[in-house]
Amino acid sequence: MDVTDFPDDLVQQAAWNATYQALAAPRPRDTTALRRRLLLLSVRLWWHPYWKTVPSVPAARSELRHLARAHGAVRAA
Repeated sequence: MDVTDFPDDLVQQAAWNATYQALAAPRPRDTTALRRRLLLLSVRLWWHPYWKTVPSVPAARSELRHLARAHGAVRAA
């Protein structure tokens, strides 16, 4: 699968990654708000219309996670 096949709003899921990392930190503040935000972002990612066009959704979701982590690492550097 080519990286350019993913829509920009899926690749730039930095908000989901940041929220997940904030919850994973020791003694996070305002866990209720973080959990709600993570749930909202997860629903948006899960039900994105793009997934109806992909032949192998599990493989594509895995590739997207790797791409988003790499994209976030590049932006942080």
